[in-house]
Amino acid sequence: MAQIIFDHVTKKFKDEVALDDVSFEINKGEFVFITGKSGAGKSTLLNLIMKQEEVTSGKITVNGHRVDIMKRRRIPAHRRRLGVMSPEVGLLKDRTVYDNIMFAILATGKMDERMKKTIMGTLGLVGLVGKFQAFPNELSGGEKARVLLARALSVRPEILIADEPTANLDGDSAWDLMQLLAEVNYRGMTVLVASHARELVTIMRRRCMTLVAGTLVADEKNAIYNLKATDVFEERRVLEKSGKKKAEKC
Repeated sequence: MAQIIFDHVTKKFKDEVALDDVSFEINKGEFVFITGKSGAGKSTLLNLIMKQEEVTSGKITVNGHRVDIMKRRRIPAHRRRLGVMSPEVGLLKDRTVYDNIMFAILATGKMDERMKKTIMGTLGLVGLVGKFQAFPNELSGGEKARVLLARALSVRPEILIADEPTANLDGDSAWDLMQLLAEVNYRGMTVLVASHARELVTIMRRRCMTLVAGTLVADEKNAIYNLKATDVFEERRVLEKSGKKKAEKC
């Protein structure tokens, strides 16, 4: 059953096209890489799922609800069903690991008598129970990334969204994090990972959606990193095709 549906979705920022007529379906329990170089539209696609951006045209359905026409009052409930992991949304430096995760839970309104168990359980999943009282400056880069993952999982989401989760990590830490994401997926959670880490994508052999200049140029299962993602000639072809479409409409 499709959990995420994009139906001819286009997103423009003024005259710039970030996503151009993108359509796909993602079933519950899938692990999907979204690849492409910087500016290809990966983050825009994720932001549309999270309702952090508004579509220009097309339909988006997530967990059976139309996100593109979702009323403002329903957005918080929609976002509470998503776990978001991004290095750009870092840890609070003056709070312990435990408190960083606790604040994420409080923000969703899911605080209850099981909160401590939830926090320690997610830290156990990422192998950091012994670090619950540590501050971010006492952690390695790999440990910080795992805390970000624990924070995303602590809200018990239906979909985990990871935007460049291995950015700035060394090879071993990046691989460890990917193994944790695979474990989360094995337990039944849908996992979306925006990444340009070609070696990791190739090793993982999962479904891979490739964006070039806002256009979905490939959607492959059990795939290696598609070199179209970084091919300047493919990008030129896509842009030329997009230009022709605009001319025809005029």
